[in-house]
Amino acid sequence: MERLTVPPRPDWRAHVERDLGFNFHTIAGAPYWDEAAYYRFTSAEIDAIEAATAELEQMALALVDRVVQTGEQAFERLRIPRIAWEAIAGSWHAQEKNLYGRFDLAYGGVGAPKLLEYNADTPTALFEAAVVQWDWLQAGWPGRDQFNSIHERLIEAWRNFGVDGRRVHFAAVKNHTEDLGTVEYLRDTATQAGLQTDRIAIEDVGWDGAAFRDLDSRAIEVLFKLYPWEWLIREEFGAQLLTGVTKVIEPAWKMVLSNKAALAMLWEMAPDHPNLLPTFLEPGCIEGKVVRKPIYSREGANVQVLDGGKVEVETEGGYGAEGFVYQAHVEIPAFAGNYPVVGSWVVASQPAGIGIREDATSITRDTSRFVPHFFD
Repeated sequence: MERLTVPPRPDWRAHVERDLGFNFHTIAGAPYWDEAAYYRFTSAEIDAIEAATAELEQMALALVDRVVQTGEQAFERLRIPRIAWEAIAGSWHAQEKNLYGRFDLAYGGVGAPKLLEYNADTPTALFEAAVVQWDWLQAGWPGRDQFNSIHERLIEAWRNFGVDGRRVHFAAVKNHTEDLGTVEYLRDTATQAGLQTDRIAIEDVGWDGAAFRDLDSRAIEVLFKLYPWEWLIREEFGAQLLTGVTKVIEPAWKMVLSNKAALAMLWEMAPDHPNLLPTFLEPGCIEGKVVRKPIYSREGANVQVLDGGKVEVETEGGYGAEGFVYQAHVEIPAFAGNYPVVGSWVVASQPAGIGIREDATSITRDTSRFVPHFFD
């Protein structure tokens, strides 16, 4: 694995906006999509990432089963509100299908990829991984290969999802360019799969006492929501989504995996697994440098790197009310002062490709850059 620099395409901004509909390549005046560099892997390194991803996904599914079988004690450790327990168990026993997820891995080409966290419910950076970096590859490196079958696997997953001809509404919050771009891309893959689709802002989803409805008063039978379950069930009518009146994607059982307490439970289930880092719900269990993460958080917010109990690095944010997990620190490999995290995608629980985000620090934040890749 190496990071190489290359001149960006002179017209890339106009091209990705016009031809791909990629309108969030620059965020707050700073580059988000960065094609002034790329990561080059060997085929053996890609094989290692793919194998680790497949293994981690199966472990994650086994954890859901264990939590559902254990019941109250496990749900409480995960800080999941009681109101959701029955729906989680019901969705798991009904074998409700999941669409996608992203494992964030620390990997520099040496040793085993290590799981930093699992974005199981509302992962973004999908369109960039599936489409934009593939377009970059075809434009400049047509003879190379890329670990990227995300687009094709999404279309296949939608075809097999079993929505039975029902319209799928795709929802995200208003005025959030990245989320809207992700949802529109997923909607496009569903449309290509032959599904009827529509878009709606999450704020515009209505409840009439018997059904959820859109702004045209049509019943919302299937809802894809790029909005976290832990937020949703606290909304005024969010609990109604737990009743099954609307089919929700991702399914309720993803709540088991969409919080970082699951990292500690994975370690308990498979201690010393080569792809896991020691992680605990209690402080003081790890010798050496430790990363404290909120059980619920996003975009690297409220993370502390502790060395001997002293804060070495810290990010701001509004998370942490539910508590924290404590994960053994792993050195993110630095390439010319850039710290990449490999986002390894699963679609329908199968490895599907990777996208790389890098930061100037070892904590990947909402200011990180997306950098393309290929392998030989």
